[in-house]
Amino acid sequence: MTHNDRILIVDDEQSVRDILQQVLEAEGYDITLAHTGEHAMELFTQAPFPLVISDIRMPGMSGIELLKQITSVNADTQVIIITSHASIETALEALRLGVYDYLLKPFEDIGLIPPVVKRALDKIHLQQENHSLVERLKTSNEELHKVNLVLKDLAIRDGLTNLFNHRYFQETLSKEIGRCERYGTPFSLIFLDVDNFKLFNDNNGHVQGDNLLKQLASLIMNNIRNLDCAARYGGEEFVIILPETEKQHAVDTANKIRLAIYEHHFEGQETQPGGHVSVSMGVAVHPDDGAQTADLLKHADAALYQAKKAGKNRVYTAS
Repeated sequence: MTHNDRILIVDDEQSVRDILQQVLEAEGYDITLAHTGEHAMELFTQAPFPLVISDIRMPGMSGIELLKQITSVNADTQVIIITSHASIETALEALRLGVYDYLLKPFEDIGLIPPVVKRALDKIHLQQENHSLVERLKTSNEELHKVNLVLKDLAIRDGLTNLFNHRYFQETLSKEIGRCERYGTPFSLIFLDVDNFKLFNDNNGHVQGDNLLKQLASLIMNNIRNLDCAARYGGEEFVIILPETEKQHAVDTANKIRLAIYEHHFEGQETQPGGHVSVSMGVAVHPDDGAQTADLLKHADAALYQAKKAGKNRVYTAS
């Protein structure tokens, strides 16, 4: 096996560096090690790496700070964060900042590491192919226009689910608030989170977990209108903007989606509580539950939390 892909591993624990190096070199990857964020940046500025795997908590420069500096040097570099259960919330925040994925340590199953790395590198290769395609088509304005449309769509889409990504969602939400303030019409926001997703991944593996998210995204799209905006918020969290929609209609839509997911057969669902994949959902309405972006998101998230707390597989509305 000869991948020849260059990967920079950054961790202050030698044992973690050694494990990752051993596993990934066995897959044919070209591995470089760094023990601090500062050391990593020295290496990176000399010759940027397509993929960086970094601990999220290190003495000195943190993984988040390293991510920001890396992307300022080379925006195409993908980053995988190494985290522990104790800092999982920080890892989810890192995903929202552009981190491709995360690995949990201590590594319970080192066999899970290569698939995560392969998916990240596949995305990098796709980006490189897109760049090459643009260069080849510069002489043809018509073809270049088509490529630009494709690249524009890629820039606003989540690579796994093909739903809109977090950045596009934030832009759309701001525009919808402005539109509703001008015309005095309401709109609704739905937060959706997959129940017991970590348990599903632990029992079925990340590949099957990815398949679940892809199918779930299709079910969402099949149960909303063309004018609605569905996006992957981060990890197993999704969000849906329903323009010109009152709260009760939003609740009806949320329950329609929830039932479609609960009744759908996902491979591996027998490992879930009750033998089904389920989701919890929170609904908030502008302007009643918040006139500004932060307030509306806060209330939708709080409603989702209450749905989880009440037993999952249900829809709650903002108080």
